[in-house]
Amino acid sequence: MGNERRFRRLVVDGTVWHWTVRQRSRPDYRDCRVTLSFSPEAPAHGVRRRLSLVFAPGPGRVISNSYFEAGTVVRLPDRAWLNLYEPGTARRLLDAAAPVLEISPSVRDLEVDGWPYFAEVVDRADSDTEAARHSSGPGVLGRVSKVDLGL
Repeated sequence: MGNERRFRRLVVDGTVWHWTVRQRSRPDYRDCRVTLSFSPEAPAHGVRRRLSLVFAPGPGRVISNSYFEAGTVVRLPDRAWLNLYEPGTARRLLDAAAPVLEISPSVRDLEVDGWPYFAEVVDRADSDTEAARHSSGPGVLGRVSKVDLGL
């Protein structure tokens, strides 16, 4: 997927964020990591900060190493997955994790486990999809009459 060290640009509510995905591969898979990092363009109070979401393999958790597409993280029980290179995924994870920056305002490089935010993003998307399915009323075929079908 191109140059993984390339910084991408994301604008959220007037704040410009630079983000990147980095993968650290080791001989032992348990030591591999995929990290999604965000840095605001205009540092608050002249202090440059970085928020890094670190994804490590573990029980029921898989990260791309060679079998999956680069930047992919997977939760095995339900096979939910995210590709960290996708801008929409990065935006949803930033929305979920950004409040952590307010909890620790003096920390310049904040590194946190990304899996709780993965769960928040995937589970919220699943509940939003389910809510939309129930609130939209009957499906398209439920609104088509026999006359419309020529029966």
